[in-house]
Amino acid sequence: MIDNGGQWTHREWRVLRDLDASCEIKGNESSLEEVEDADGLVLSGGAPSIAYESFKLGNTSQYLEKLNIPILGICVGAQFMGMYYGSKVAPAIKPEFGKVRINVQKEDSILKGLPASFFAWESHNDEIREVPRGFDLLASSETCRIQAMANDSAKRYALQFHPEVEHTQFGREIFRNFLELCGP
Repeated sequence: MIDNGGQWTHREWRVLRDLDASCEIKGNESSLEEVEDADGLVLSGGAPSIAYESFKLGNTSQYLEKLNIPILGICVGAQFMGMYYGSKVAPAIKPEFGKVRINVQKEDSILKGLPASFFAWESHNDEIREVPRGFDLLASSETCRIQAMANDSAKRYALQFHPEVEHTQFGREIFRNFLELCGP
């Protein structure tokens, strides 16, 4: 787990540990060598504005470029992933805070087994404005078009919402799906 300074990084870690995953938190300045033996990586949420402060995400671009493992970006981690793969990330037209209805357009491996609609917890000022080439749009909300996206062939998954908090329905299932992608 890569810590991008998010208030809920330890919650992400705890959910993964509760699902029996061996997991440790590393800062985003960690070298590639420090994380290259992982079976999967979670890019946590965080306070930096990707629109203005993407430099605060340390070595995240190296992880995306060099690691051939499943990577899940959450909130700012998802936004950085979107920007890295060629999308525009900008201040949200309507920032989302609190409970939001998520509508699934495409059931994908990361959203496998989830209903067509569920509630999730949001806390973001910035948003991914367009789906990067190679990614599929998986879910949207009324005010944020890209709530979830994936590039299965590249093993990249992104969620604008926070699956780690108890206010998000099916968050544990999303993490369980991610762990299945990471292998035994």
